[in-house]
Amino acid sequence: MSAETVATAPEKGPRHVALIMDGNGRWAERRGLPRVMGHREGVQALRRTIKAAPDFGIRCLTVFGFSTENWSRPADEVSDLMGLVRAFVGSDLKRLDEAGVCIRVLGRRKGLPSDIAAIVDRAEAQTAHNTAFLLQVAFNYGGRADLVDAAQRLVDQARAGQFDGDVTEEDLGAGLSTAGAPPVDLIVRTSGEQRLSNFLLWEAAYAELVFQDILWPDYGGEALGEAVSVFGNRERRFGGRDASSDVTAAKTAAG
Repeated sequence: MSAETVATAPEKGPRHVALIMDGNGRWAERRGLPRVMGHREGVQALRRTIKAAPDFGIRCLTVFGFSTENWSRPADEVSDLMGLVRAFVGSDLKRLDEAGVCIRVLGRRKGLPSDIAAIVDRAEAQTAHNTAFLLQVAFNYGGRADLVDAAQRLVDQARAGQFDGDVTEEDLGAGLSTAGAPPVDLIVRTSGEQRLSNFLLWEAAYAELVFQDILWPDYGGEALGEAVSVFGNRERRFGGRDASSDVTAAKTAAG
């Protein structure tokens, strides 16, 4: 799916929403369950959220599935998370494809288990033709790492004689794993934490940020709707000024 396709979405509300799906472990701990149960319930929450997103005019959803830092977690938890990737793609890929969802996986492929890398490639290839909805999954992803990789691409191009001149924002942005996706309108983090945790650092430049107290396994259409409602009440100026407020100020001064 191209940025042009997504640009045909309704003007009202966010067209591209990014989600930091946080709180799986705490959800499980509060119930005396192993952490893997929180991750499993988190997959159910993801299914509900993907299903609900188009109802709010959202045409692109980017979710933070596994960060470059998550490899430092206990080996059994990492293994469980990889198992969930296998299970999710195995059970949901056909349904998502039939629903017109284009799947794109952000992040580094190097270092992934070979079968996971193959699953990622299959999911992207099978859904590449779809245009109804774009689902981006950040997996083995880190915002800083993505910026480093983009810079390295420019260095490699320069060494090969394929790039010459001053680096622009467009040059660097073209090397990010998110290149070609529409601008991020809204970033939501669940569980009450209020930080980006190395997620979409470049893309967050003018995104609205919403922090919700709900733990991710309890997430779904209602919580997403609340975040969209908050977004709708924000005034976005992208570094400029609201012309209507200038007119109001002028009238007040004149009166």
